Amino acid sequence: MPRRSRLVLPGVPLHLIQRGNNRQICFVADEDFAVYLHWLHQYADETGCRLHAYALMTNHVHLLVSADRAQAPGALMKALGQRYVQYFNRTYRRSGTLWEGRYRSCLVQAADYLLVCQRYIELNPVRAGMVEHPAEYRWSSYRSNAQGEGCALIEPHEVYLALGTTPTDRHASYRELFRYELEPGLVDEIRRATNGNFALGNARFSEEVASLLGRRVTRGQAGRPRMTREG
Repeated sequence: MPRRSRLVLPGVPLHLIQRGNNRQICFVADEDFAVYLHWLHQYADETGCRLHAYALMTNHVHLLVSADRAQAPGALMKALGQRYVQYFNRTYRRSGTLWEGRYRSCLVQAADYLLVCQRYIELNPVRAGMVEHPAEYRWSSYRSNAQGEGCALIEPHEVYLALGTTPTDRHASYRELFRYELEPGLVDEIRRATNGNFALGNARFSEEVASLLGRRVTRGQAGRPRMTREG
């Protein structure tokens, strides 16, 4: 059975996850994280991708990007993945694959879900029990989005920019979103959409994406279609 093509639309945010093969470690030392971010910045610029949020975990990566060309996110992940594997194999004297096949992704409805998805990404270290607060984790975009820590990688989305008229106001409003954990239902919804290559948004968003792409963009009903008798 052929693989389902990814859902990608110009200008629509995309949540990406790339995992280590068999969940193996992808980042061993601080230098590994720094190298990955360096090349992420380089290839995002070269492919025309705008990075809104990220979290580098020990065995997987979360990115939230948007681009004006539908092919740009795929080009970014291909160039970045290949370059980092070369570095990792050379550094740790290994060979073979590092990543688990294709990256997984979902289109994100900006108006209702972009900030939810950013919180999901930046709260990953907290859910993993690595830190108690996202500000304590060095390898995510939280400090940039919430505290104004300089990061040339991050290009805020217009939804984020609407949080306030000044950077200070936006940072304060963004921090306020983290006073409470994400509801388990939202976490599950994001995971299902990303792992299944579906649209993350309300019914109207899903219908619009399905119409533009000419394919189903939400989960189908479990089981076989019900048969009906004629006559």
